[in-house]
Amino acid sequence: MLLAAIGDLVLDITIAPHGELRTNDDTPAAIRVGGGGQAANFCAWAASLGERSRLVTRVGDDDAGRRLEAELEAGGVEVHAVRAAEPTGAIAVLIGPGGERTMATQRGASVGLRRDDLRPEWFVGVDLIHVPAYSLFREPLATAARTAVEMVRLGRGRVSVDLSSVAGLVDYGPARLGAAGCIVCGRRIASPAADVVDPTGAGDAFAAAFCIAIVSGEGPQRAGEHAVRVAAAAVAKVGARPA
Repeated sequence: MLLAAIGDLVLDITIAPHGELRTNDDTPAAIRVGGGGQAANFCAWAASLGERSRLVTRVGDDDAGRRLEAELEAGGVEVHAVRAAEPTGAIAVLIGPGGERTMATQRGASVGLRRDDLRPEWFVGVDLIHVPAYSLFREPLATAARTAVEMVRLGRGRVSVDLSSVAGLVDYGPARLGAAGCIVCGRRIASPAADVVDPTGAGDAFAAAFCIAIVSGEGPQRAGEHAVRVAAAAVAKVGARPA
């Protein structure tokens, strides 16, 4: 099985304060710098679950971009990264006491991926391509994403679109409910109990697990059950990627 994703590969700076933030003062915190981006996270989780995965992205011609690409490749992801003059994107994630997140985003080079940057061979043999909603919001990335989808469909591959940022547009399929689990085809699936440390990337873990199960021939209900278990493991650690 080969899963692909097109979109963002960015630097995540996760900050989990040890207590309430104090204005004009220092607050002790656990701070982690690592890879992020929905498309990249999806591929990282797919690889960790034992499947081949391929990321098509755009990063800056800088140390951050090279580090992030190497990190993914070390985790088993095949990366096709177009180098750009703009800096690699970054996201600062502030974790609240209940696991809630506040994010400040600089998308950087990722949104500049163009249709002409794509190579047909990147999409040969892809069983499913995953497209985060963010990949459809900004040009020229949106046109590149649609072109990638067309190429995968020509090879009879499937398409997954993560509409987490545009809730309410989908009448069926998996709807994530966070700690409450998910709803698949109108049926609710409970999530295993988990101590929420950091929910960043849990949705991407869910998406990867769900897509793998569907491509493997599982029905939506079984796919949802598998996905909530993987997502529950994802929230129990700091960072958006597998340990």
